[in-house]
Amino acid sequence: MFSERDLPEDLDAVREELAPGAVVLDCESDFETLPPAQAEDLGLLVDELDPASYPEEWVPEDAPALLHRYAGSDFTIGMPGDGSVVWTRQTDPPVILVKPRVEGAPEDFVDFLIAEALVEIGIDAPEHFLEFFGDRYPQLDAAVDRDPNSTYQIAAALTDAWVGLFTRNTFAQWHEDGSRLGAAWDDAGERIEGRLTDLPTLVAQGETDFADATELACSGIKHGMDLPDPFGALDNRAYANRSADYAVKWAEKTFEML
Repeated sequence: MFSERDLPEDLDAVREELAPGAVVLDCESDFETLPPAQAEDLGLLVDELDPASYPEEWVPEDAPALLHRYAGSDFTIGMPGDGSVVWTRQTDPPVILVKPRVEGAPEDFVDFLIAEALVEIGIDAPEHFLEFFGDRYPQLDAAVDRDPNSTYQIAAALTDAWVGLFTRNTFAQWHEDGSRLGAAWDDAGERIEGRLTDLPTLVAQGETDFADATELACSGIKHGMDLPDPFGALDNRAYANRSADYAVKWAEKTFEML
């Protein structure tokens, strides 16, 4: 199911600097959530497994079943929306899993995704939004006037935005250094930038769902993009400092205006 991935010299240097010891593995098959038996196979490749669990009262009753499972005692790696590269600190050392879906993508972009995971591990970023919001998640759920799946998507996006406030300085330094990883970060940002300008109009006209708009806008934060209202309020020091409390307040004010 897993095989260790050979890293190019520059990417290995990022690992040694930011997440020494982290194991990068290729996966044989795609997944949203890794089947428990396969997740436990990671125990053969690491020193220790330490499955995360969270109080059930943090999870609203109507939340997606996978979120209830994630909060429980099952060893759960990977959740909807995690993308092509997944990382976990539920192992010692941390593990980064590269899914087969990256096949055909530009090599520099795939390496950037791995580098991004290393940066997030290095800053001790939350592995999932439930870790980020904690007991505030029911309040976010109450503030977001959308179905449970959309609330899940918005929560994940808000967490990514907060993490992006802390990771983007590293990416920008790569840009200044003229590295290929910095160029891949630039390229990914350019693909987002053109879609941000018309975002409020598309939402107002019903052409873009608000959850999708939040996901797109929040992904722009790690690239230092100018964000339209109401998302621009997430790109500031107050969010970095107040984290989940700020995110809940933002959701309350935003959905009062929608």
